[in-house]
Amino acid sequence: MPIASHAEREVRIPTDDDHLLGDLVRPDGTSALVLFAHGSGSGRHSGRNRRVAARLHQSGIGTLLFDLLTAKEQEVDLHTRQHRFDIALLTRRLQQATDWAQHHSGTPHPVIGYFGASTGSAAALVAAARLGDRIGAVVSRGGRPDLAGAAALEAVTAPTLLIVGEADHEVLDLNQAALERMKCHRSLAVVPHATHLFEEPGTLEIAADHAAAWFSRHLAWAEQHA
Repeated sequence: MPIASHAEREVRIPTDDDHLLGDLVRPDGTSALVLFAHGSGSGRHSGRNRRVAARLHQSGIGTLLFDLLTAKEQEVDLHTRQHRFDIALLTRRLQQATDWAQHHSGTPHPVIGYFGASTGSAAALVAAARLGDRIGAVVSRGGRPDLAGAAALEAVTAPTLLIVGEADHEVLDLNQAALERMKCHRSLAVVPHATHLFEEPGTLEIAADHAAAWFSRHLAWAEQHA
């Protein structure tokens, strides 16, 4: 069964001269914590990401869903869309959230994973490349790994799973090209009949199952070798 809603608490993550709001869930008995980097124009209330997070809770994995933009930036982005493709900014925010989680999430020495969607996947991959063995695993759903850049893709060391819809043809091509460039342990999961947003019945559940299995395997290994 999913973790009860009362286990979730809102947190404030300092960033530059402002803060980001997040929702933290920590199941008992695990140090595994997955940070979510949402896609273009989305935030911590994303219904798709929350469904994936609920699946991770069933596997005993903690989650931190947070807004990568401050309230002021979200207001600007709503009208100009200037921040949602700013991979450098999104990456910096993910790194700041990672630093916060490692010291203030309530779990001593948490084992960190990243779940990225759309442009958030690029930020997750760049941050994972920079942070090296501080990141135990990465999962991308319908991601744009091409926006991370060749150097970052080649530098990622965390085990990485790319999940793409079978009918999301352009993004599938981009993910296949990224997979060939990466040097870490990696895999590509193609969800039958799914388009970019995994709106077809049952497709998001399949993607969530893939993510839960990947994190369960690789974050558990990271815990044992920490």
